[in-house]
Amino acid sequence: MAADGDHAVGVGKAGDRVLASRLPEEGAVKLCLVSSSGGHLEQLMRLAPLLERYEGFFVTEETDYDVGFGAAPVFRIPSVNRTDAGFAGKLARGFIAAARILRKKKPTVIVSTGALSTLPLLVLGKLSGCKIIYVESFAKVSEPTLTGKVAYRLADQFYVQWEPLLSCYPKALYRGGIY
Repeated sequence: MAADGDHAVGVGKAGDRVLASRLPEEGAVKLCLVSSSGGHLEQLMRLAPLLERYEGFFVTEETDYDVGFGAAPVFRIPSVNRTDAGFAGKLARGFIAAARILRKKKPTVIVSTGALSTLPLLVLGKLSGCKIIYVESFAKVSEPTLTGKVAYRLADQFYVQWEPLLSCYPKALYRGGIY
């Protein structure tokens, strides 16, 4: 986990301080913004202005849910729910899709707001040398998510949007909420 001064980035109110100040120069960064659909994707879209500064793309689940990605490329991964009967198969397909995306797009930084369907990309990205930045869900005020618990171990930078979560993630950074 990176220390606060080591390429630290900030998440701020209304997305106006989004993962900005200390990332490497524009040409050195290729961003992958990844999340599941629904509220996680809504949160990730608050970080979309990063794609005005850095080259990058979106990755989200294979659903009809669309928030308007603009001109940025969008890749799809299987939707995974741990309570589904085909959970293991969907997760395996997620690893295959993640490997294909990483091989094709070669990101240097992966930014995620969760949830479960994003873990294959985070795991393989970490193994491939990508910097991992994870933003814990805005909906979680005092208890961690299951995905957050795994991502915390993978992340170079881990952000919480509520100060009480610092007790669950002692090395996390708190910069306020995305909204």
